[in-house]
Amino acid sequence: MRAMLLCAGLGTRLGALSDERPKPLLPMCDVPLVRYGLALLEAAGVREVAVNLHHRGDLLRAELQPDTTGEIAITFSEEPELLGTGGGIHKIADWLTDGGRDPFFVLNGKVVIDADLRALAEAHAYAGAEGTMLLRPVDAADDRFGRVDLDARGRVVGILGEAAPGEASGPFTRTMFTGVHVVSPALAARLPGGVSCIVRQGYVPALQGGAPIAGVRYDGYFQEHSTPARYLAGNIALLRGTAHLQDPPGELRGISVDAQIGVDVEIAEPCRIGAGALVGDGARVGPDVVVGRRARVLPGAQLERVVVWPEAVAGGVVKDAIVTPRGVFPVEPDLEEAE
Repeated sequence: MRAMLLCAGLGTRLGALSDERPKPLLPMCDVPLVRYGLALLEAAGVREVAVNLHHRGDLLRAELQPDTTGEIAITFSEEPELLGTGGGIHKIADWLTDGGRDPFFVLNGKVVIDADLRALAEAHAYAGAEGTMLLRPVDAADDRFGRVDLDARGRVVGILGEAAPGEASGPFTRTMFTGVHVVSPALAARLPGGVSCIVRQGYVPALQGGAPIAGVRYDGYFQEHSTPARYLAGNIALLRGTAHLQDPPGELRGISVDAQIGVDVEIAEPCRIGAGALVGDGARVGPDVVVGRRARVLPGAQLERVVVWPEAVAGGVVKDAIVTPRGVFPVEPDLEEAE
């Protein structure tokens, strides 16, 4: 099976952070976010992956050079106009399906998740489904992320308030879509040209038409990183080990052997200090701090709950913030998360 990593989004809710890097290149414990998806796919045996490009696509191309992607070969799909999740798939559907013959994986490039993709593909084949969605149970009152109803047999019977024929009542498990799924050639063929959404223009019409849509319940770690608060929280989850990953893309905790640590430095775990990073004398780093590759922590600095990007410089007292080469960006709580 081939796969597609959706990486063309604008990252508008990240504010100024997305001016420097596209969302899939946000460093997560000093590893670009896109590499978490690639590691998951490689562990499942995938060797060919399409990556769509729009916002700062040049940086993604530079990151995913052939000598840096292991056994995976990358096919880039340029989107001069942003096409959405459906339009991006439609544009390269012939390649993804190998001429209409095979299903394929789709993953959202902004997500860290510990999914078993082999099991997802097996469930898709067993169900004979047009699409098989990986789904997380959510509180009955929480519809913010788009509700998907799943029955006891693993069938999706409702999406965004639209029900399958004859399935107007429950009991169902209320879930949200993780953005990880297996798509059949038949579902891909439903997508129109131009801008479209895989859910609204793919899954919903298939469901209404009586096509089988399968769902696999997922209770493991999941985090998307669309806001600064979620991005910081995702780094901290990886540092603390609450985000347990079977196939991480690199070392996520500890001090690189290539880092330089000054005298009288206090390190409070958990933290990650990357290769070539320099921590000055008398600094206090941690807990919950990432210092990226070739970044500098100035002498006497105090960092707590901070992500320092590669090549950036952090000094003074910094808490609950992202430090990039352009400056320090305080992280405020997500209001919708607090409600």
